[in-house]
Amino acid sequence: MEETKTVDVQALINTRPFSHYQWLVFAMCFVIVLMDGFDTAAIGFIAPSLVAEWHLSRAALAPVLSAALFGLACGAISSGPLADRYGRRLVLIVSVLIFGVACLASGHANELTGLTVLRFVTGVGLGAAMPNAVTLMSEFCPQSRRATIVNMMFCGFPLGAAFGGFLAAWMIPQFGWRGVLYFGGAVPLILTAMLVLALPESIQYMVSQRKPVERIRRVLARIAPEVQSADAFVIRETVKHGAGSGGASVVLSRPYLLGSLMLWVCYFMGLVIFYGLINWMPVLLRDAGLSPQRAAMVSALFPLGGVGTVLCGMLMDRFNPNGVVAAAYALGAICVYAIGQTVGNMGLLVCTVFIAGVLVNTAQASMPSLAAAFYPTAGRGTGVAWMLGVGRFGGIAGSFLVAELSRQQMSLSGIFSVVAMAGAVSCVALLFKQFGSRQSAVQEVKDGQPVVIDGLRHGGLQGSATWAFVR
Repeated sequence: MEETKTVDVQALINTRPFSHYQWLVFAMCFVIVLMDGFDTAAIGFIAPSLVAEWHLSRAALAPVLSAALFGLACGAISSGPLADRYGRRLVLIVSVLIFGVACLASGHANELTGLTVLRFVTGVGLGAAMPNAVTLMSEFCPQSRRATIVNMMFCGFPLGAAFGGFLAAWMIPQFGWRGVLYFGGAVPLILTAMLVLALPESIQYMVSQRKPVERIRRVLARIAPEVQSADAFVIRETVKHGAGSGGASVVLSRPYLLGSLMLWVCYFMGLVIFYGLINWMPVLLRDAGLSPQRAAMVSALFPLGGVGTVLCGMLMDRFNPNGVVAAAYALGAICVYAIGQTVGNMGLLVCTVFIAGVLVNTAQASMPSLAAAFYPTAGRGTGVAWMLGVGRFGGIAGSFLVAELSRQQMSLSGIFSVVAMAGAVSCVALLFKQFGSRQSAVQEVKDGQPVVIDGLRHGGLQGSATWAFVR
């Protein structure tokens, strides 16, 4: 057999500085997540204007406000298997196009039912975009900095939501509430054109799917020009699945099932805390004796607590990532419990709410990078997307949970104690996940047809067969 020059894709990315091309991929994914945050929060910013213009009751607005949440879950759950089958790039471009068109069309809505349907469709696109941006970005990152870079990209979501508030405050008096939706739709459509022209497919995905060597070489050469002479590419990663299997069959396979369930439980419970407190903390604090202004000010500190996300990513890259995120959830649960004990002391309450926000939001924002590192290339899109999709229902459950506890007239400290238990469950789930084991194998792509070569051994476990493409 003729000797070939083989390049280990991930090893090459690991040993090189983060290139301008990788930063370009980061920038495009960051803007996608930024607009995801903007469009997700847009309906909340325009809600008062809708109530006034269409003479709606607040109860009548509930379907519009919740439609996007259900769309987010549907989009995330459906997009993962599609991304593992057809590629991250295609699904990401289509999802951005969908939420751009739907948001733009929402600006033309003249009645509540039509707006509700369009918000659901917008949510489907948003829900599909987020996990695929995470997956694509993680596959362009060196392993030693993956969590840091993905967490940095994920910061675009709260920034987009905050930017939406400032922009809405300026646009609504000038152009009305429709102007906010027009902006939220026009930018993704412009972004779609940029993605078509500049966004590459994941190199690891192309290797795992045995795409033509020329395609792989063309993208990887933008990162490392020396691969122009390579005629074979290989990826080494922790996998255990049959040749040609992927998507749901990987995520639900025996080596990954426990970890998948624990990721779902963890993200679900994290959103129980987040949405339960975001939606109800102003009301709870006001009922506890704070003025409406002070209740709103203190509550606003909780979502601002996402400033620790990048630091958490750095810790995850240096130490055990499951342990780092589990510790953040555990400390966050303690602080959420403490909120209910500090209402009588304004200074202590402010500090407690902010620290709880830092810990809970940091842990929650770190979950996508944790999931991306857990799954192999063949199932990564589905794994990340299903975690985000299943977790979305936690947001719905959190709002209903606090509403029911309030209806039962539970004390303020009791409500915060119950909500804090969700953080403890997330911590325990990640500790259970830590016990999961995976296997190591190699996939190699060369010019020609596939043959089977030996699997590798990792952690005392026998790896699956390795597929090689040879002349």
